Amino acid sequence: MPGLLAAQQKGTTRIDGQIVQWTLSPQGDTLYLYELPDVSITSPRHFSSYQEYLRYLRYKRYALKVYPYAQEAIRIFREVEYVTENLPRRKQRKYIKRLQRELEAQFEDQLKKLTKTQGYILIKMIERELDTPIYQLIRNLRGTITATYWNTFSRFWGYRLKQGYRKGDDPILDAVLQDLELERQ
Repeated sequence: MPGLLAAQQKGTTRIDGQIVQWTLSPQGDTLYLYELPDVSITSPRHFSSYQEYLRYLRYKRYALKVYPYAQEAIRIFREVEYVTENLPRRKQRKYIKRLQRELEAQFEDQLKKLTKTQGYILIKMIERELDTPIYQLIRNLRGTITATYWNTFSRFWGYRLKQGYRKGDDPILDAVLQDLELERQ
C-alpha cells in the first residue's frame, strides 16, 4: 500500500476553469496547491497633525485621478524615444510636432480641468518614474527655447521644472506615491 500512495501523491485537476495542482498527504488527504499573488504589507501612516492627514487623503485622491495620465505620458515618452532614436534631427522634430498635435486633440480638454495640485502630482509622478526633470524632457523633445518658456511660465504657478523629483522634499507626496506603487503591483 505505501508504494501505491507514493505513486499517486501528485497531480493536477481543473477547479472552476483553473488548473490546480494537488498532492496527497501521508494520511491520504488531498491538498490543493494554489498560487497566491504577492502581498505587500505596510504599517499604518502616522501624521504629526490632522491637517497633514487631510492633505495625505487629498493627495491620494488626486494621485488616483492623474495616475492614468502619468502612465500614458510615460508610455508615449518611451515610444517616442524608441521611434526617434535613429531618425535625423529634422525628422525627429516633424514626428514630435505631429504627435504633439494629436495628443493635444486627445488630452487637452481633460488636462485643462486639472487643479494646480493635480498638475503638481502628475509632474512629480512622471519625473519619479523617468528619473528626469520635466525641463530636461521638454528640452530634449522640443528644444531649449520651448523648455525655458515653460519653465518661466511654470514659476508663476509655483513649479520648478528644472528641480525635478527629489525624495524627501514633500514627505506627504512621497508617502502617497509609495502607497500608489504598492497598490499597482
